[in-house]
Amino acid sequence: MATVMGLSFIGLLLLQLSYIEQMAKMKREQFDESVYRSLYQASRNLELNETLRYLEKDLNKSAKGKSGEQTHTSFQLKVMANRPSQVPKAMILRSDSTQTAKASKHMQDMVRSRYLYQKSLLDEVVYNILYTASEKPLKERINFKLLDLDLKTELLNNGINLPYHFTVSNAYGKEVYRCPEYSQEGAEHTYTQQLFRNDDMQNSAMVSIHFPDMNSYVYAGVRFMLPAIIFTIVLLVTFVFTIFSIFNQKRLTDIKNDFINNMTHELKTPISSISLAAQMLDDQSVTKSPAMMAHLSKIINDETKRLRFLVEKVLQMSMFDKKKATFKKKQLDLNELLEQVAASFSLRVEHTGGKIYTEVEAIDSGIYADEVHFQNAITNLLDNAVKYRKPDKPLDIFIRTWNEPQKLCFSIRDTGMGMKREDMKKIFEKFYRVHTGNVHDVKGFGLGLAYVKKIISLHDGTIACDSELGKGTTFTVCLPALTDDDIKNA
Repeated sequence: MATVMGLSFIGLLLLQLSYIEQMAKMKREQFDESVYRSLYQASRNLELNETLRYLEKDLNKSAKGKSGEQTHTSFQLKVMANRPSQVPKAMILRSDSTQTAKASKHMQDMVRSRYLYQKSLLDEVVYNILYTASEKPLKERINFKLLDLDLKTELLNNGINLPYHFTVSNAYGKEVYRCPEYSQEGAEHTYTQQLFRNDDMQNSAMVSIHFPDMNSYVYAGVRFMLPAIIFTIVLLVTFVFTIFSIFNQKRLTDIKNDFINNMTHELKTPISSISLAAQMLDDQSVTKSPAMMAHLSKIINDETKRLRFLVEKVLQMSMFDKKKATFKKKQLDLNELLEQVAASFSLRVEHTGGKIYTEVEAIDSGIYADEVHFQNAITNLLDNAVKYRKPDKPLDIFIRTWNEPQKLCFSIRDTGMGMKREDMKKIFEKFYRVHTGNVHDVKGFGLGLAYVKKIISLHDGTIACDSELGKGTTFTVCLPALTDDDIKNA
């Protein structure tokens, strides 16, 4: 069910993103079409303005005379040079309707011929004017301010009100004009249009235009979809977080149940031993010799200490969680502390057929720490090595100390069972215990390494684990080197 809901959320999000992409694509296509239409109209206006300007110049020239002489336009000169025949006056015969119809038809043919003739003369004159204009430099042919105004007007007519930058280049790509506010921002999307399309290619020009804010314009039309996408993402994240919380809660529940089972098993053993010893003391049929009394008293005392140790172990972690624990730090020698703890474990290790090896390489071995808690942390590491040894095989433990810049380090390496990589990531979590096939084959609450991690962290140190299944485990601890302030505080 969770997978189906998750896939549904992801599918909905992908559909929304696809819809936005399609809308943005359509908006961009409309934008491109409007820009090209505006460029085409602006270039056409440029050609019309050039034609009009030269015609007005030719007409103005004919209106001026020098020393009483009359000046004619190019069109008038062309007409006089060719001397077109004058249209004869039509003879209207009122009495003959046939002759009238023929005269009217003849008149229409004459007017049509004269119109076509004069139109051809006008086209020739305009062509000559434009041909003469095309030979001039682009800077003389183009009024760049007027071109800018035409571009702005045509863009507005097509619904585009955005700042733009444009350049004008000749047929060979050499830039002849650049707008004053020109910048390269947005130049990756440039629109071009040929100017003077009817001229020879070598006399034509190209106008290039780009819009720095084009993307914001294109995506402005799809911003109404952003709230829907944001809400979908929020729902997706909330769903994922909820599923993660459920699975995490399930994992914690499993850990709690495992802890309760282990605690019940651990507490049952000393309680059973104490109960059995008390029954023997109360049994009148059992001879109460001094040796027997001493033995039963020792059992009760040892099991009581063990029971107290188990309870205190849980209470210590509770105190650390509530930040109520206090340290009594003093100057200690790490080499001596490790040798003392190793000596206390030597019998247990030798009982397996193995041995503890110590390599004291640290010269400056002074630390500033709480002796009880720090010794308990080292004890937990060695106890962990003994618990997770290989069955029926000798266990060797290697303890080494060394100095690093501003640090004092030690490692505890064993030849035990080792662990998987996924277990290495969780061993410092409270109540976590590496699965060994039987939940009760290794005694403990899963608090040992969590306690060690907490102690090392509160001493401003670091602890790392390196393990390989079937070959053993190495714990490396680095602590701050002893400073002058620590010595003074000691």
